Amino acid sequence: MTSGAGYRAGFTVIAGAPNAGKSTLLNYLLGEKVAIVTSKPQTTRHRILGVLTRSDAQLIFWDTPGLHDPGRTLLNREMMSRALAALADSDVILWVVDGLRRGAGHATAVNVIRQNKNRPLIVAINKIDAAPNKSIILPLIREIEVAVSPRAIIPISARTGDGVNFLVAEIKKNLPVGLPLYSETALTDQPERVIAAEMVREAVFNLTSCEIPYATAVTIDAFETGIGLIRLSVTIHLERESQKGIIIGQGGLKLKQIGQAARLNIERLVGEKVFLKIFVCITRDWTQKKSTLLDFGYGDK
Repeated sequence: MTSGAGYRAGFTVIAGAPNAGKSTLLNYLLGEKVAIVTSKPQTTRHRILGVLTRSDAQLIFWDTPGLHDPGRTLLNREMMSRALAALADSDVILWVVDGLRRGAGHATAVNVIRQNKNRPLIVAINKIDAAPNKSIILPLIREIEVAVSPRAIIPISARTGDGVNFLVAEIKKNLPVGLPLYSETALTDQPERVIAAEMVREAVFNLTSCEIPYATAVTIDAFETGIGLIRLSVTIHLERESQKGIIIGQGGLKLKQIGQAARLNIERLVGEKVFLKIFVCITRDWTQKKSTLLDFGYGDK
């Protein structure tokens, strides 16, 4: 690893409204899937760290829950608290904006970004690959320039990587000069067992609808490694008895689909065969209970 004169290293928080493509961007930057991705908003619940090491810089990213009105749910308030804490701890703020629509959370994101003016701000306008005409983002660029006066606004596609190299170069310019903070081989601070649990939750998000994904938490019961095989046991927690039948499905079909989808992704992650066993239980109103949120890894003790 090169770390001589002019080497830069620091933390960049990836912030933005729900479903803007923050986790997709982190995964593209790292070349590995460390954050789950779904088409539903508020998928990310944790602050996920990712490390990109280059010969002249180490870029440390925090993927954060989407900025939104937390409402009355304690889980959502904890998610917002984590996102705001990451903003306060960062060297650079990377605001990812959906270039196609201003969805729920856009106004909240603007207000939060305005309150964090003491750090360099770079804006990535995402999803340009899906824009029928690139000129449609011009009004959005002008609006952002007036609202927050960023160092740079860069159109990108987190899905295809279009514009991402320009984005990385701009981030590097704004990082402080200093030694690398993580080893050259570091990729994330998330243990495999935590990512595995998240991949089960991702499968729930992708294969169920209505309130089910948002009422779901996944905990690891056992993670046993062997020669060429990992035995993994998890529990899916739901809030109400009526949700249990939906997630299991007729004859257990839905739960089988969830298990198959999650197992394939976990096998790609660990590079080994996985035996996955899933239990489903009711933990009533867990999204509103501080002690349960702590047990499930949401919130700080």
